[in-house]
Amino acid sequence: MLEWQEPAIVLETAAYGEGDALVSVLTAQGLWRGLAKGGAARGKAGMWQKGNMLSARWVARTAEQLGTLAGEMVHPAAALAMGERDSLAVLNAACALAAGAMAEREACPAVFAGLARVLAGIDIAGVPLPELVRWEVLLLRELGFGLDFSAQAGGNDRLAYVSPRTGRAVSLSQAGEWVDRLFPLPEFMLGEGEASLADCLAGLRITGHFFTRDVFGARHRPLPTARQRLYELIADRLAEGE
Repeated sequence: MLEWQEPAIVLETAAYGEGDALVSVLTAQGLWRGLAKGGAARGKAGMWQKGNMLSARWVARTAEQLGTLAGEMVHPAAALAMGERDSLAVLNAACALAAGAMAEREACPAVFAGLARVLAGIDIAGVPLPELVRWEVLLLRELGFGLDFSAQAGGNDRLAYVSPRTGRAVSLSQAGEWVDRLFPLPEFMLGEGEASLADCLAGLRITGHFFTRDVFGARHRPLPTARQRLYELIADRLAEGE
């Protein structure tokens, strides 16, 4: 008999049979899938909504089995995000990225902790979107495609761009004639200042490029639809002058 019990974040849920649900969760031990018996029934469906943070228990007779999942609610992020369009879009994008990018049953404590931070503040104005961008940077690093912000800039010079080819930060003086080919680098991604909506969009553009090329492109898959929709939502808001 194999089992574990620990905090988990629901990433995906699909109905299975009459009243059960196939569920993917993220824990510090990695991504796990299991059958939640009765998980699609009216009384339990709310618990297995994507983004919810649970105290989960997984049990199987052998390592090869799907296993069964049970849980108790810890933080109802799905319900908290429902009242705000941006928050719900962030939640859906984050869960889709984790579900699509993470390998099954491989420990990922930093990724789990980062996603938990995103969801913990999902209903706090001004928190989810910048926190998502920071988590996406962390996720890329943990997947082996880290952005490199280690370059030094002195005096009046500063890091201001990211190379779409290498992922390295580039200073104002280094950009030169290549400036139109580089991604503007928001200061909040360097741990400085507050993040505006335009800064967040710039951050999503950077991370989205590397997710598309290096993570999902390498598997011949597109960037998850929920992540694309989030970018379009923020772009539309800026275009409308919000």
